[in-house]
Amino acid sequence: MLIRKAPDLTYADITPRSVYLDRRKFLRAMGLVGATAAAGKGLFDLAWPPETALAATQFSGLIKSPFSTTEKQNTLNDVSHYNNFYEFGSEKSDPAKNAQNFKTSPWTVSVEGEVKTARKFTVDEILKLAPLEERIYRHRCVERWSIVVPWIGFSLSVLLKLVEPTPKARYVAFQTFYDPRQMPEAKYGGIDFPYVEGLRLDEAMNPLALLCVGMYGETLPPQDGAPVRMVIPWKYGYKSIKSMVKIR
Repeated sequence: MLIRKAPDLTYADITPRSVYLDRRKFLRAMGLVGATAAAGKGLFDLAWPPETALAATQFSGLIKSPFSTTEKQNTLNDVSHYNNFYEFGSEKSDPAKNAQNFKTSPWTVSVEGEVKTARKFTVDEILKLAPLEERIYRHRCVERWSIVVPWIGFSLSVLLKLVEPTPKARYVAFQTFYDPRQMPEAKYGGIDFPYVEGLRLDEAMNPLALLCVGMYGETLPPQDGAPVRMVIPWKYGYKSIKSMVKIR
């Protein structure tokens, strides 16, 4: 009887970005990029992005989270070129095209409302609140598609405990950044802006609720909610608010 040995690698092991880019360069040199893209028709069948669009700040020393799934991950290209971000357009390919000049620095996240200590955090301050974890979650859309993404961040509860919600606090509201000058496509989005979502306080304190600052080992692309977003893995994607500026 043959017993199959478990592989040393799992779907939770990430391909280093340098390897990913080297593979792209090799395929381009061989004239295979177009052929590869043409052969892969499907939900995420979109043009290869220019390499300059992949520029981002790398994170190091990430903690592998025990909350991660071992499901097969989607590629960075999938996740950064198939988006719902109506402030930048209603088609799945619009955010990747329309958000590239989105200004994410300087940036602050205000925390106010029923808290003992209202505060305003810069991104640098947020990055210092807790060790950064890599959490591989399945992101589910109400439109009946899903993706598996290695997000980077830490539990939202870390930040909430710092501001100390009062006994009156029952819910937590999250607000997305909105600027018509940077987001001219928002007028066609069909929803009110700035976009606001919420959770019960006990849901927001759940350790699975992720205050997210990156994915695939680097900072978030603009179209995926840079520089700070929420990831709520047990809720549909519209609850995982992008480009967050306020918590109340």
